[in-house]
Amino acid sequence: QVQLVESGGGLVQPGGSLRLSCAASGFTFSSYWMYWLRQAPGKGLEWVSSIRSGGGTTYYADSVKGRFIISRDNAKNTLYLQMNSRKSEDTAVYYCAKDKTGTSRGQGTLVTVSS
Repeated sequence: QVQLVESGGGLVQPGGSLRLSCAASGFTFSSYWMYWLRQAPGKGLEWVSSIRSGGGTTYYADSVKGRFIISRDNAKNTLYLQMNSRKSEDTAVYYCAKDKTGTSRGQGTLVTVSS
């Protein structure tokens, strides 16, 4: 079955950087678009970024454009999210997902931005 396991979350100061990883298994990772979603405290699930199966095309929400970079390593079945210039509003549980709605997503990793 599909398994998505996120890691790399933690506490980071405003302006700092963090890289999240997502290990995928149970499906042909290299054939699928992949997504990062997030859920801030008390809010709904929000799409953050998408990447084409081959990695050549990426999209970002306006709130993270220019600060976050999505990438993937199909040889390692791993998805990444490089988060730079963190802001307090980036505090959320971050999920990697096989679909944009998050129906098939991992358990999430908590990222807290605080001084």
